[in-house]
Amino acid sequence: MSTSTMKLQSTITCPKCSHREEEIMPTDACQYFYDCKGCGEVLRPKAGDCCVYCSYGTEVCPPMQDGGSGCCN
Repeated sequence: MSTSTMKLQSTITCPKCSHREEEIMPTDACQYFYDCKGCGEVLRPKAGDCCVYCSYGTEVCPPMQDGGSGCCN
């Protein structure tokens, strides 16, 4: 899948305070940590997920959209 067809925006929802924040995902890496802008909680991927977008976002990360290539295999 080319980056032009990937969804690069994802809304992360904090499991602690339910704050929602729209973010632009990196296209070439997984993001392992995310600081909630609502409560400051440091989010980490859930067991079995490669990054915070796959765990808490409305869209999975670009490497997963591309078939799990790169950091997500």
